Amino acid sequence: MKALVYEGAGARSWTDVPDPIIRDPRDAVIRVDAVTICGTDLHILGGDVPEVRPGRILGHEAVGTVVETGAGVTRLSAGDRVLASCISACGACRFCREGRYGQCRGGGGWLLGHTIDGVQAEYARIPFAELSTHRLPRELPDDAAVLLADILPTAYEVGVLNGGVRPGDTVVVVGAGPIGLAAIRTAQLFSPAHLVAIDKAESRLQSAKNLGADMTLTPEQVPLGAIRSLTGGLGADVVMEAVGVPETFELCQRLVRPGGRIANIGVHGKPATLHLEELWISDVTITTGLVDTSSTPRLLDMLAGGQIDVTSMVTHRFGLEEFERAYDVFANAATSGALKVLLR
Repeated sequence: MKALVYEGAGARSWTDVPDPIIRDPRDAVIRVDAVTICGTDLHILGGDVPEVRPGRILGHEAVGTVVETGAGVTRLSAGDRVLASCISACGACRFCREGRYGQCRGGGGWLLGHTIDGVQAEYARIPFAELSTHRLPRELPDDAAVLLADILPTAYEVGVLNGGVRPGDTVVVVGAGPIGLAAIRTAQLFSPAHLVAIDKAESRLQSAKNLGADMTLTPEQVPLGAIRSLTGGLGADVVMEAVGVPETFELCQRLVRPGGRIANIGVHGKPATLHLEELWISDVTITTGLVDTSSTPRLLDMLAGGQIDVTSMVTHRFGLEEFERAYDVFANAATSGALKVLLR
């Protein structure tokens, strides 16, 4: 089969690889019907995730059809259309029993495209298949369903829930890429008073407006003054970092009010300065985290029921054989206007 293979920092190839096989009774093999590229994949290609070794098939966001199951899989059958979660869960360890699947110590956690081969391929092996896939309703299209694999639960859990968004809050999202936009969309479920997006790209700020932001700013527009003006001089109740670079994390520290919350969502490849000399006296809460995907069933119900509409975030579509071009388009979002790219 063909797959997108990481060849070392800055190098990738769409090339021939062996077909996946069942390695554990709890495995399933799926035919990949729709797959997308994540900002984390760009961090991997930039050398920011050293656990990913050359030769690894990338990708952790896909919708597929089950073609084979291991002997221990009883709730999935060949022909089932499923969402492949970005997080795999053993279901038995302490953290899985708490619903914290991202911290699984029984062989799960973030595996796909990280420590095992991922889903940017024609076929993929899914470990712990019964706990790491979700059957999809027929009426839910691939371009909506695939966003449930990672960006929607990540934005909702690591951003909105960790940040403790409450009715009447002023919420600032730094970075209006796919994760930031999903955070804006899911934050609205909690009725904040203001949703502010900060990004360098005007096209992404326009997307933020379309998804519910009532104020958009570029870094050059002195966001600190604008946020203080909006909040009577206090600062934002919740600030979400959705980029993963030191400068944006430091900006979040300047924008938060005393007693506020900073929710870091971005994947950081370099150290970022924590200004404890300024924050220690302000009772600021800072959260980090890998998504658990425990919210996926609820988000799936809301998506299927029309309570969340995110299909506008898929801006470009390709065939699987166009993976190299799709990566170029996604990596150059400032010029291409790409948010999420979908490959079938």
